Order: sequence, then structure tokens, then C-alpha cells
Amino acid sequence: MRGTVLHGTGDVRLEDMPEPGVWRATDAVVRVVASCVCGSDLWGYRGIAPVEGPKRMGHEFVGVVEAVGSEVRTVRPGDFVIAPFAVSDGTCAHCRNGIHTSCERGGYWGGTARAGHDIDGGQAEYVVSPFADGTLVATPGFPDASAVPGLLTLSDVMGTGHHAAVSAKVGPGDKVVVVGDGAVGLCAVLAASRLGAERVVAMSRHADRQALATAFGATDIVATRGDEGVAEVRDLLGGGADAVLECVGTKESMDQALHAVRPGGRLGYVGVPAGGPEFPVRHLFGNNIAVAGGVAPVRAYFDDLLPAVLNGEIDPGRVFDAEYPLDRVADAYTDMDNRKVIKPLLRP
Repeated sequence: MRGTVLHGTGDVRLEDMPEPGVWRATDAVVRVVASCVCGSDLWGYRGIAPVEGPKRMGHEFVGVVEAVGSEVRTVRPGDFVIAPFAVSDGTCAHCRNGIHTSCERGGYWGGTARAGHDIDGGQAEYVVSPFADGTLVATPGFPDASAVPGLLTLSDVMGTGHHAAVSAKVGPGDKVVVVGDGAVGLCAVLAASRLGAERVVAMSRHADRQALATAFGATDIVATRGDEGVAEVRDLLGGGADAVLECVGTKESMDQALHAVRPGGRLGYVGVPAGGPEFPVRHLFGNNIAVAGGVAPVRAYFDDLLPAVLNGEIDPGRVFDAEYPLDRVADAYTDMDNRKVIKPLLRP
């Protein structure tokens, strides 16, 4: 089989790997149908997050179960499954509380489980899933090919955008601002609209992303950034937003998000921290701004979001604006890094 490996800045390769197998009684072997490149993958690719030695890549994939271990009960061979970006056993206290990303034995695809063993990367032909019962989610029946992109977003970006909106307590009548126009930010626009926001302002300087944000429910577009962008938001919304969703993770994006919140408003943040984002406590204290968010426990949102995708209520798969065969994975990284595409979908 073949899988994607990051060797260093700008150096992504598709390499031969050992054939997969059921190594533990709780494992499942999954044949990957589709995977993708994430914005957070680019931190290592760009050298912002240094990579020490070859690293398996990919934390978003969907596929078909090929084999299961003797203790697996909730998925079986032939099932179409979605893999949340975090591996979780489903039984520890944190999983039972819906925070699967903090599982006491789990971890992340392409990394090392807290239980001690390595975890495959999802940008591959096959993946061995540890803790299959706690990690993988089977769809009801086998989906049409047209549904695959939307289902793939549930592994990360749709659930993460939704987490930003839920963390900021977005509800009917709210005026919401979304900082970030990548796939997560666009899904946050969709989530805020779905939760009943009256106004959704997408902060974006790119025409293709502005168009998709509008299709996802954005009522307004603000193309300026920094102090000028904040001033435009405050003028547009009469003093600031009830809720701001931060979907980037840099110092500049966090500063912009915090100053776009009205006094007494809420901030939901899901941008993976990079570039030193900070919380100015005195500003939060002085303006009674509530802050919540963090790494999204996307598996906890499947009961809500999976039916919404399957019945056509939402179509988050539109964030995939380009498709590549797996043997062109290096091109997918290059094109996403150069902002030629919003989010590349990979097919083995």
C-alpha cells in the first residue's frame, strides 16, 4: 500500500508502506475512499511547526471497513465509515463527557496514541483504526458517491466550524462574524446560519471564498482586516457582533476577532494556535466577553450533523473545490499552500 509522508518543509512524498492488518483486537482495517489536505497540515509543510523525521500525514478520511478485530462490535466489514480526526476509545471519562479529543488512550491520525502505539495517517490507500468502536462512525447504508464530500467534512471541518458556533452560543437572531475564510471558516458560516443567526458577516478578501460564504448563508462580506476591518464590522452591526467565530489561529486573527465582539458578547475559537494568539484578559474583563472553544470534539456532533448532510439540509462538501488522485498529493499541498484551491480532496 501507499501513504503520504512529510519529510520536511515543502517535502511531501507518496511512499510504499507495509500492508495493513488487524494488529489488536480493537482494530479495524479501512480501505480509504476519500481523504483530503487540511489547513493545519500546512503548518508542518511550511516549516512553521518543525517536523522531526518522516511523519505520516492525513487526519480526515472516509472509507469501507475491510476487516475487524475480535472485540469490535459497532462496525463490520462492508460498512462505510467516517473517521473523526481524533482517535478515541469511547469508554474513558473524557469520551463519556463528549470530549473525545482528550481521550485517555487515544490520539491523532499520523501521531502516537496515549496508549503508546503509532497511528496511521489518513492520506493513504488503507488505514488501521485503533479503538474502532470508539473512533469510527458507520453511515446508515452505503452512501451515493455524490454524498462522499459532505460526509468527509464531518471528519473535521464541518464539525469544527460547528464547534465554533456552539462554543459561542450562536442562536436565533444573533449577529455573527466569522474570522477566517478557509474550509473551517466557511463551515462556521454554514453552522451559524443553520443555528438561526440573523446576520452572518464573513471576513474574506478572496472572491471565490466570498461566493461560497454567501452560498453558505453569509449576509455580509468584509474584505478589510485589522483595525479597519474591526471598524467596518462595528459600523455594519451597530457596535459589534453578538458572537465572533475565530477560525485561523494567529495572533492577528485572534486580535481582530476579540475586538469585533460587542461588550457582553461571545467568542468561539477553533483556529489551531500558530503565531502566538493571545487572550488579553483586561480587555475580556472590561468588556464582559465570554470565551469558549478549542480543539473540536467532532465525534460528539455526529448525531446532529450526519442526518443534516444525508438529508440535504446542509451541503458542506462544496468546500472541496479541487480533486486529485493520491499520486498527485504533492500537487494538492502546493496548490493549497498557494491558495489556488480552498480544500483539495484526494482519492486513492
